[in-house]
Amino acid sequence: MHRTLLATALILPSALLAQDLPKGEAVMERFIQVTGGKAAHAGKRTQVMKGTMEMAAVGLKGALTIYRAEPNLSLSETDLPNFGKMLEGFDGKTAWSFSAMQGPQIKTGEEKDATEQSARFHTENWKEEFKEVQTQGTETVEGEPCYKVLATPHKGQPSTQFYSIKTGFLVKALLKMKTAMGEIAVESTTKDYKNVDGVLVPHTMIQSFAGQTVSLTFQSVVWNVAVPKTQFDPPAEVKALLNAAKPAPAKS
Repeated sequence: MHRTLLATALILPSALLAQDLPKGEAVMERFIQVTGGKAAHAGKRTQVMKGTMEMAAVGLKGALTIYRAEPNLSLSETDLPNFGKMLEGFDGKTAWSFSAMQGPQIKTGEEKDATEQSARFHTENWKEEFKEVQTQGTETVEGEPCYKVLATPHKGQPSTQFYSIKTGFLVKALLKMKTAMGEIAVESTTKDYKNVDGVLVPHTMIQSFAGQTVSLTFQSVVWNVAVPKTQFDPPAEVKALLNAAKPAPAKS
């Protein structure tokens, strides 16, 4: 076969496959549509999720409550027997965590970017979060043929997201996070989508990282309940750390 014809024969199948793939923007928009549509998402102001957090491999299980509110406020409270409460939040400016084991911590750099990104409330406005989304192909995940989408945020690390070709739901996401312990790879799967006041919400999330698996299972998800903004204030220990980091006033 002539070299030009051979090259065309090799390229053509890939080109046709690329034409069959929807653009990343279309995949993202479909996800918003199948989970309720933009109007339903936009009508939400707060969210409270209650359930459990479990690390079965080490025998840990405790109550979990997540508070979220617009524009980008979040607070996660995990109460583990014999370990006490673990808190993590974003108040619109500061990303922080606190536990009896590790004490108060203030997140900076990419770790802060990741916390701010996960705190975004109105995910239907995904273009405010991502500067580029590219469909890279298809892959079977959790038994579901999925579109594989590379999502690059305006700040922070890109993630690879897998959306079911059949349902349009987000099935899995892969990302790398920089933490105080270094960079770790995180795999997060979402399932058990249920309709809550017009918006479908996953009630099971499984996160795997550093050889550990954490299962989050929610029994209750409520929208638009009264959540005071003070709910997202850092605890006194974190505030003390913030005050200590402030530069001393200049002497006159």
